[in-house]
Amino acid sequence: MTIQYRYALEGIGPQHLQGFFVGWPNPPAPETHLRILAAADQVVLALASDSGQVVGFINAITDGTFMAFIPLLEVVADYQARGIGSELVRRLLDRLAGYYAVDAMCDPDLQPFYRHLGLVPATGVMLRNYDRQSAQP
Repeated sequence: MTIQYRYALEGIGPQHLQGFFVGWPNPPAPETHLRILAAADQVVLALASDSGQVVGFINAITDGTFMAFIPLLEVVADYQARGIGSELVRRLLDRLAGYYAVDAMCDPDLQPFYRHLGLVPATGVMLRNYDRQSAQP
């Protein structure tokens, strides 16, 4: 199976965004997922060449000059452990190379994954409104 990487959403609809947010108690619907990706400043998609299905994605929100934040990186379960997540991060970091700071929040058990890509653990704070996790009013 060949994976194609893209930096735009042209031709992608909610039907291409299935199998993400596994384990989330209140995940965004595919239509909302598409809106999230469309609103991002940067997006990298991994598509299965045989089906055109999106099997992985990463996005970034930036100020356009100085700072970027990576809110989401996901790979569909059947495609994990194939290097797709690492390639998505590498491609996004290449696009963000001119920024002073690129930050991502993750659970401690995911830090080794990001470390091997050049990111380092840091202390941060966050607020999560889990009742809004689906991004629905």
